[in-house]
Amino acid sequence: MNQEYLGEIANMRMPFGKYSGRRLIDLPEEYLLWFRKKGFPNGKLGTLLEMTLEIKIEGLEKLLEPLKK
Repeated sequence: MNQEYLGEIANMRMPFGKYSGRRLIDLPEEYLLWFRKKGFPNGKLGTLLEMTLEIKIEGLEKLLEPLKK
C-alpha cells in the first residue's frame, strides 16, 4: 500500500451519501461491504474505499490513527 493513500484514507472525508463528511477510515465496515456488493465508485475514491475495507477486514485501522490530522 502506498503511504500517500494511507494518509488519504485516514483524512479524506466521504463526499456523498449517508456518511457524508465522515473520514474514510471511520466508515462502518457494513457500509464498505455494501459498496463491494453494489460496486465501488470509479476512480480514486473507489480505490480508497476498497483499500479501507481491506484495512478494516484485517483489523489494521488502529495503525492509521497517527496519520489523522
